[in-house]
Amino acid sequence: MPDRIQILEDICKQAGRLALKYFREQDTLVIDHKGHQDFVSQADRNVELLTRDLLAKAFPQDAIVGEEHAPTPGTSGFTWVIDPIDGTTNFINGIPAWTVVVAGVRGAETECGVIHDPANDETFVAVKGEGAKLNGAPLKLEDSRKISEGTVGIGYSNRVNNQGIVRLVAALVDEGSMFYRNASGALSLAYVAAGRLLGYSEEHMNAWDCIAGQLIVAEAGGCVEVQNADDMIRDGGRVVVGTPAVFDRLLELSKTAFGQTD
Repeated sequence: MPDRIQILEDICKQAGRLALKYFREQDTLVIDHKGHQDFVSQADRNVELLTRDLLAKAFPQDAIVGEEHAPTPGTSGFTWVIDPIDGTTNFINGIPAWTVVVAGVRGAETECGVIHDPANDETFVAVKGEGAKLNGAPLKLEDSRKISEGTVGIGYSNRVNNQGIVRLVAALVDEGSMFYRNASGALSLAYVAAGRLLGYSEEHMNAWDCIAGQLIVAEAGGCVEVQNADDMIRDGGRVVVGTPAVFDRLLELSKTAFGQTD
């Protein structure tokens, strides 16, 4: 895994350089609509193609799953899960809050993950059982603040009814918490791992948006709602993470807000 994660970091940084080039040339960017408030640009497609090509050359036996292109089968039992640009709405509007995200999965377990933020030159990395790092420095969550003493990240997608997020925001306000949405779920998860947010909650996320970040939070010492990586790749699901001090309460608020009892 040390060799694989080093190669993966380099691949994400190469992909990030291409994405940043597109980001700086907004006037030439070709953008399509996939649905309401759901966009894809030529940058998303081409950054994913580059990432796929680099992964295929480095790890030819592995499968690849990405947001913008069809899955590539493999024979090793290991799968790379790609979001070429998480935060496309930010990206196409010139807001520097987007990331290149890749996770490595074997069966039900996420074994490694990288969230690379080219605009701010930050790279969050985790390997299962080996901790998490930001630009090479270890991340360790030791935050005892209550939910009323900090900020919680929230996410929303058009795949779910909008009343869930409305109820969650109201609940957080009632708790005395501040809420934050930056339109990049992966980046928000990374911010939890770095101690910038107390937690993050979203009713439904796709695997390419979240499984790398969930691993990074867990390896930094945070709490993560346990999920099966294969199931997330197939169906997506609810994502709640937090510091040990706030996780149980945030999960309770989230289940109530989203009308879920599991």
